[in-house]
Amino acid sequence: MQADQPTTTARKTQIVIVGGGAGGLELARRLGARFGRKNHDIVLIERNLTHIWKPLLHEVAAGSLDANLDEVGYRSHGHRWGYRFFLGSLQSLDRKRRRVVVAPLVDVDGTELMAAHSIRYDYLVLAVGGVTNDFNIPGVQENCLFLDDREQADAFRHRLLNQCLRVSRTMSADEKADEHVCVTVVGGGATGIELAAELYNSASALRHYGLEVFDEKRLQVTLLESGPRILPALPEKLAAAAHEELEALGVAVRPATRIIEARAHEMVTDEGEVIPGHLQVWAAGVKAPDLLASLDGLETNGRSQLVVRPTLQTTLDDRVFAIGDCCFCALGEGQAVPPRAQAAHQMASATYRNLIRIMRGQAPAPFRYYDHGSLVSLSRFSTVGSLMGNLIGGRIAVEGRIARFVYKSLYRMHLLAIHGWVKGTILIMIGRVNTVVRPKLKLH
Repeated sequence: MQADQPTTTARKTQIVIVGGGAGGLELARRLGARFGRKNHDIVLIERNLTHIWKPLLHEVAAGSLDANLDEVGYRSHGHRWGYRFFLGSLQSLDRKRRRVVVAPLVDVDGTELMAAHSIRYDYLVLAVGGVTNDFNIPGVQENCLFLDDREQADAFRHRLLNQCLRVSRTMSADEKADEHVCVTVVGGGATGIELAAELYNSASALRHYGLEVFDEKRLQVTLLESGPRILPALPEKLAAAAHEELEALGVAVRPATRIIEARAHEMVTDEGEVIPGHLQVWAAGVKAPDLLASLDGLETNGRSQLVVRPTLQTTLDDRVFAIGDCCFCALGEGQAVPPRAQAAHQMASATYRNLIRIMRGQAPAPFRYYDHGSLVSLSRFSTVGSLMGNLIGGRIAVEGRIARFVYKSLYRMHLLAIHGWVKGTILIMIGRVNTVVRPKLKLH
């Protein structure tokens, strides 16, 4: 530990992490646990008060997961693990003075709680995550819902339940009525597919929670994908199995359908077809927040991702790292590290080791990405995916119970990474109890 300490006691070595997602929160915990507060100051800046694992947002949106029971409060977590939490959003960066500028903090009524202020850093890690890419298609921002954070997932759930209530009320008043809740999901990747399946799981349970005349038959989900098939990251056989499972649930799966405009309650394809929908969800592609393209000259690509070297340091500043969906890390042959939770976890671990090496006076080591495969959950109905990836030089296709077990294990590994083995194990056990005793749906 002595080698990890700074050479001067004039001030603490300050490591600032911007973004409390899977990678940022894990890194803050590990650094705080390693160094404590005596000679180091680990600071986490995040615009939300609580953390929810992003791959769970489709369950929050459908109401099958109560995020209040699974979220992590940054303040209490920071107190336990030795880092400081600052509520706020990144506004700008001053690399010469080594300061990040945090945007003004505004109350719900619009009054300013805290003016814009700067926080110094010796080392900076940008882990702000990614956002859904609208590809500049007209009307998408104004007329579509997104699932990038907890607030957006909650907004979708409220609107979904309101539409279900409308249909239930109409059919109760008129026996001959044939009303439906029409949901259009754009994007045949994991997010779009998992949401489509989860919606049918929720719809089948609503009849037990006060909507007696509503069931999954009242739900019409249309899944649109511009490519030739859904789940392009998975082997074609598994993608075909997922396609069949979705259609068996009632989802209208439409590959090779490109949207050129989004209007209020309808989508327009490149062939002029108009597809109606009470709720329209855009889940096609990932990019970094536009702010990163103007961060004091740091190099970015066409999707606003920060370009990093193999050490995960930005190309123009050794003291600034970027991890997760907000960075572009080349793998060679035109490929890059994919925007997955496993990549954020591996990058957090690599950055943790490199920061220790740098403070010891050693050169940082190159990051190596290990593809452990991909899994897609179709709610309680099925799970498909491929395991191991490049660990054994190929992929193992998995479906059914084995795939479902591994999929659930991913979240358990995340809990262990951010809480440690003792508390993480306890939370896993509590989670199993909650699945039995708590309501199947969150209806408020």
